[in-house]
Amino acid sequence: MEMEQVVAYRICATRFVLRCWDPNEADALRHAVADSRDHLRPWMPWVKDEMEPLDDVVQRMRRFRANFDLDKDYVYGIFDTTEQEVCGSSGLHRRGGDKSLEVGYWIRKDLVGHGLGTEVAAALTKVAFEVNLACRVGIHCDVANAPSAAIARRLGFVQEGVLRQRMRRRDGTLRDEMIWTLLADEYERSPARAAAVKAYDILGRRVL
Repeated sequence: MEMEQVVAYRICATRFVLRCWDPNEADALRHAVADSRDHLRPWMPWVKDEMEPLDDVVQRMRRFRANFDLDKDYVYGIFDTTEQEVCGSSGLHRRGGDKSLEVGYWIRKDLVGHGLGTEVAAALTKVAFEVNLACRVGIHCDVANAPSAAIARRLGFVQEGVLRQRMRRRDGTLRDEMIWTLLADEYERSPARAAAVKAYDILGRRVL
């Protein structure tokens, strides 16, 4: 008998809450992106020069929720503990095959440099292994993105290599991408295992 899929819709930590986006938060998200545009542009090709139309962001959030419910992809908003302030966005992405997940994240510009990215990545890594029962978790980043590489290294991820000319920049040129991974048997030694987080399913039942 196949084991029922368990999904964390809500992840709570000391400084933040990660949860599935709601389309009514589209305006807050687009303002957070706009406020961080210059900070995000070098690493996030999807960041536009102008603030996105509200309806476009609403439609993207609807896709986020649909993919979440269908177990295709898990995009989480990053909120403060009151859940009134958007601090960034993150996700567990099914891009590496069976039992493999990729951690992604961006932090609002004014909150960068205070360890929030590391804490979010640690929380998602813990959920990936302990709730999603992943065998392998990855972090991909531009070779020039030293802060993201530092987060992966800090959490015990191993750099497997560099994919040359893998990702396309906004101007159409290609960039190299670092691949960092953590395997299930390495997770026990990762600082992510000690992350103080609680996770809940769609009905609010605790799963971690």
